[in-house]
Amino acid sequence: MNKSYFEIIRAGINTTFQDLGRKNLYHIGIPFSGAMDNRNFLLANKLVGNKLDSPVIEFAYQGPLLKFNGSKINIAITGDVIFKLRKDNNEIEGNCYETYQLEHGDEIDILSTNKSVYGYLAMNGEFDIKFQWGSCSVNTKANIGSNEGKKLDNGQKIIITKINLNLEKKKINYFNSKIENIRVIKGTNFDYFAEEGKNNFFEKEFIVSKLSDRMGMRLEGPKIENIVNTNIKSEGLLKGVIQVPGDGNPIIMLSDHGTIGGYPKIGVVISADYDRLVQISPGSKIKFREIDLSDAETLFKLYEMETQNLISQI
Repeated sequence: MNKSYFEIIRAGINTTFQDLGRKNLYHIGIPFSGAMDNRNFLLANKLVGNKLDSPVIEFAYQGPLLKFNGSKINIAITGDVIFKLRKDNNEIEGNCYETYQLEHGDEIDILSTNKSVYGYLAMNGEFDIKFQWGSCSVNTKANIGSNEGKKLDNGQKIIITKINLNLEKKKINYFNSKIENIRVIKGTNFDYFAEEGKNNFFEKEFIVSKLSDRMGMRLEGPKIENIVNTNIKSEGLLKGVIQVPGDGNPIIMLSDHGTIGGYPKIGVVISADYDRLVQISPGSKIKFREIDLSDAETLFKLYEMETQNLISQI
């Protein structure tokens, strides 16, 4: 068969192409974007023998139903995901972190993420997609990236090129640990908030709002009172920073966040906790715990070492 492709029978709720994102464009208002859960993105690519920065399909909550047409390929799904494979009228329950071979006419049905948010589908080849500023990552708020900056849709065909010869069965035992205590360092406007508000921030529970998306995670809970000014001159933002608008409900900036903002910043989520933070589903409870910068740097190095160790096991 000359051309291999996936036919999208059901696109799912929030299905996009993602890679490691685009760098050094904050000055023109373009955020990194990229895969929300970096570790699961890397593991997906490694399982199918791709370069670690290769584009994958990221999905949230309910994933896509795809029909494969063409030569044999290997696929892998990472995250905490429930999915099935359909081959010649036989249905197979899929396991994450394990490769499966697809042949012409086979279907993969990604039913849902399991008490989490994001999952990843990689295959041993390249998607025929366009790159913008060195990345395929889709940011639907700004309509940038591959697929004209939009989510994947029903009826689309995803062309696959340069299928590599890696059809070897691979598997890794990995458990997606949950996190409730999110470690943060103080933000640049920490002293804008009342003592009671600071205490609430570090001692009380917050609930993840249903309004959360790739741009930001909105929280509901005890109000964080501002005693200086609820608005400031717009300043640069980064992934993980926690803003508190006038209503006193914190918002954590995520991968598609705006690059500037005028709400005071009470804290920043440490990089080592970010992958697990984004997997916290709406309705879940979280708490914040303060640590200092040196501890955050050490934890990040340890997290990176652990990720590389997992990759080396595949």
